[in-house]
Amino acid sequence: MLTNDIWTEIRRFDSCEGNVSKFTFSKDNALVETVLYRYPNYETRTVICCSVMCGCPIGCRFCGSGDYFVRSLTADEIVSEVLKTLQTTNVDPKDIKKLQVMFMSMGEPMLNMKNVLEAIEELHWLLPNADLLLSTVGPDVDYIPLFDLSKKIDKLGLQFSIHESTDAARNELIPFVKKLTLEQIAEVGNHWFEETGRHPFFNYCAHDNNTSVEDVGRLASVFAPEIWNATVSVICERNEGMPTRNDHQRSLAVNFSSALLQAGFNVRVFDPAGQDDIGGGCGQLPHYQQWVKDHASLARPSIGNGKKIVHVPGSLVNIE
Repeated sequence: MLTNDIWTEIRRFDSCEGNVSKFTFSKDNALVETVLYRYPNYETRTVICCSVMCGCPIGCRFCGSGDYFVRSLTADEIVSEVLKTLQTTNVDPKDIKKLQVMFMSMGEPMLNMKNVLEAIEELHWLLPNADLLLSTVGPDVDYIPLFDLSKKIDKLGLQFSIHESTDAARNELIPFVKKLTLEQIAEVGNHWFEETGRHPFFNYCAHDNNTSVEDVGRLASVFAPEIWNATVSVICERNEGMPTRNDHQRSLAVNFSSALLQAGFNVRVFDPAGQDDIGGGCGQLPHYQQWVKDHASLARPSIGNGKKIVHVPGSLVNIE
């Protein structure tokens, strides 16, 4: 059972945009960040993006946790993150028409699978109306436990963060070596679809160098549009306080989503609020980045440590 002293401190940061808040949960050996969205109010739609690790070993170069890993969270810590964030809405979860909990803030769920799946089971029991979405880069691990739970819980969704249409480009962006290729991800997602009857998603960060007609063709040749849904994300600057969203980036995401739609995919565009003032976007983890500087003895370098960072200066996406 959950206790009342899982976290030493919980802090809240509200965006000037009005519909998004960032929470930090900290104790002596960990700090994680969680994002809470409302669209347009909590009763209509509430979204929580929660962490499953403090730091991350994957090393994605667009992510603020891409340089260091501290530890995995326990199932109780993950559940507590969600429940304590949800309590701040002052809305009974049963009264929320669309409640979504997404395991996609900080950390790789499939490298903390036992605790994440245990947390999902607990949250499904506590919040039976909540959609539970697990987002992964696709480490080369045994997916059978996830399949088994997905057949047991029909609210459990699966998304793979691919972000590029070739393995070579993806290896630069996601330097973690022991991960599935794009074709292997497609095989896992296809099998998951056969087992559950639910469509898997792939998530794609649109930038200047991966939104061509050729990129669309490569994706459609690997990921069958009749099986796979697509999420196209507006790329985020990994640090707080740096302007991230602009017309150029939005148009890239919107135009690429239109091209995917024409190729037969069911597509949604993800342009998260709160990017410019509280770090509400994917990979924006400024509080963790400061915490890990202050607790360097607890952190281990990820495989991405010291590698080039995907950076958004002004309106263009470059590699520095």
